[in-house]
Amino acid sequence: MSTQPITREQILAAIKAALEPRDDVNAMWEGGAASFKRVDEWSDIDLQVDVADARVAEVIAATEHALASLAPIALRYEFPQPTWHGHAQIFYRLRDASDFLLLDFVVIQHSHANKFLEPAIHGNAVVHFDKANVVAPPPFDANAHRAKLRARVETLRVTFELFRVFVLKELNRHNDVEALMFYHSFTLRPLVEVLRIQHAPTRYNFHTRYVYSDLPAQVVRELEPLFFVAHADDLRAKRERAEGWFRVALEQICWE
Repeated sequence: MSTQPITREQILAAIKAALEPRDDVNAMWEGGAASFKRVDEWSDIDLQVDVADARVAEVIAATEHALASLAPIALRYEFPQPTWHGHAQIFYRLRDASDFLLLDFVVIQHSHANKFLEPAIHGNAVVHFDKANVVAPPPFDANAHRAKLRARVETLRVTFELFRVFVLKELNRHNDVEALMFYHSFTLRPLVEVLRIQHAPTRYNFHTRYVYSDLPAQVVRELEPLFFVAHADDLRAKRERAEGWFRVALEQICWE
């Protein structure tokens, strides 16, 4: 007799039941696809909890106990400390859940200011419980963000022209694999960033993540062929097209 796979709802319910009664856990909420109302059968679970500063390890242990009550933990990966965002972050996959249904679990110390709650960047958090008014969107400083974008544009203006030759250098050497890597790093990546500054400035540094929802459909249709390269001559042609587009897009950025 086949066993039904563990569902998203079961995972969330088990964690909530384990953590909500605890005095050292203040809030639990989802980001990612859930915060943009785009959950589908391939979505993982982006889950954050706010906890007492000295209780991170205990909360992780309680969460793992709750997961194990559903099914054995098949895979576990904890980011080495310190993480770029300053929080504990662990990925889990349960034996009896879909391979797509990863749990991306972030444990945020209560004193830490950055909780990934700005709606313009992270969407509207799906709150499972909040005992301390933690899940309150912080104000968005539009002027500070605009200043950051201006500085970033000037950096891109210089670095793009400096490093674009890396693609040609390796093509001329017939090092096509290296040329392709540099093309993605120094041609396409800055191009996508400039397009994001044009069309989705609050998420300018997300690169290709959410590109299909953040950028206009016509822009994405023009981008797609640039990412698929057949051979060295094709790379030369697409590099030239992408470079031209970057320069045009850079000059079209409007700060009003």
